[in-house]
Amino acid sequence: MIDARTIFSIAGRAIKANKMRSILTSLGIIIGVAAVIVMLSVGNGAQISIQNEMKTMGSNLIIIRSGVATSSGARGGHGSQPTMKKSDGDAIQQKVAAIKLAAPILEETAQIVYGNANWSTGVTGTDRRLFEIKEWDLAYGRMFSSTDVRSAAKVAILGQTVVNELFGDVDPLGKTIRVKGIPFKVIGVLVERGQSGPGIDQDDVVYIPITTAQKKVMGISFPDQVKQVMLQAIDAQSTYTAQEEIRELLRQRHNLGANKEDDFVIRNLTQMMEMMESSTKVMTILLGSIASISLLVGGIGIMNIMLVSVTERTREIGIRMAIGAKAWDIRWQFLTEALVLSLIGGLVGVILGLIGSALVGIFTSLPAKVSLLYVLLPFSFSGVVGLFFGFYPAYKASLLNPINALRYE
Repeated sequence: MIDARTIFSIAGRAIKANKMRSILTSLGIIIGVAAVIVMLSVGNGAQISIQNEMKTMGSNLIIIRSGVATSSGARGGHGSQPTMKKSDGDAIQQKVAAIKLAAPILEETAQIVYGNANWSTGVTGTDRRLFEIKEWDLAYGRMFSSTDVRSAAKVAILGQTVVNELFGDVDPLGKTIRVKGIPFKVIGVLVERGQSGPGIDQDDVVYIPITTAQKKVMGISFPDQVKQVMLQAIDAQSTYTAQEEIRELLRQRHNLGANKEDDFVIRNLTQMMEMMESSTKVMTILLGSIASISLLVGGIGIMNIMLVSVTERTREIGIRMAIGAKAWDIRWQFLTEALVLSLIGGLVGVILGLIGSALVGIFTSLPAKVSLLYVLLPFSFSGVVGLFFGFYPAYKASLLNPINALRYE
């Protein structure tokens, strides 16, 4: 039996002798491998993007919104019925063991003024628990104190976008801004977070104490009213077990009878994140599967060209058999040629796939994150395709009769 080095040497000479045919034969593999890498990278990038977006919101979250108000048959959106209170969130934090923190939230858009500058942005009334839930630190300054909340102090913490629009290069700490005409002292500036997935600027916000929002800014109709409560569970699994406990506690606190609908809405963000991640995984598999079809097409191209090569080299095969080459030597020779063509195509495809993934990330809004697995998988598959589709031509070549092969013209 011929040694491996000789077989590879013969295969290399055969490929070099037909350079253009070899390039065209590998083209299907090149396109297939590159397409698989790009598609898998885009799907992987989308999944990572979703995970990062959810991290900026916090982890293990549940949001409870006020219910839906109905007037003359017309139903408002979630939060139109003022049913949630700050004390509801406090009760949940105290009585539901799976809940670690509960932060009240009141939100409204308002015009913010500093000197001659003004800016329309979202104003959020809350307390320091919201920043703990979101894991959002201050760049400088201080956080709301319990005294600020208890006394409904007119103090504010700004996002970086608001700082840039109102103050420019001026240090905002200690300066006075006006929110709906009411003066507020700036006590802190948050670390910049940038945009979320849907393109929402997370830094375009002003935070004030929840009690200040209730009593002095937003003119709520009922004492202690909030639009929503954000909860953080001790872990992701606890968000599911806590939901029913929260529902029962709120129904009891809101005096809802057995036949009455909930006057609040519970949203499990952990569940939403898992559903989104599951969707992106399915999308990644689908994109990879579609791109893999081109690999199979490339494999069929290899088989066709190898069959042509067997026919063209029938006399060469006869000579090799006549001087002592065995059937397996002939098979290995053609299998090696198919494998080398596939691996060369796979290597070029990997390079083009990496370049393509980088270009997708640069020139489009689609994230593309390449992982080692998404490179090794299609490259390995290209080798398998070469062996699979190269076997039949190699097997056919090994069955040739040496005498008939020598007579072939």
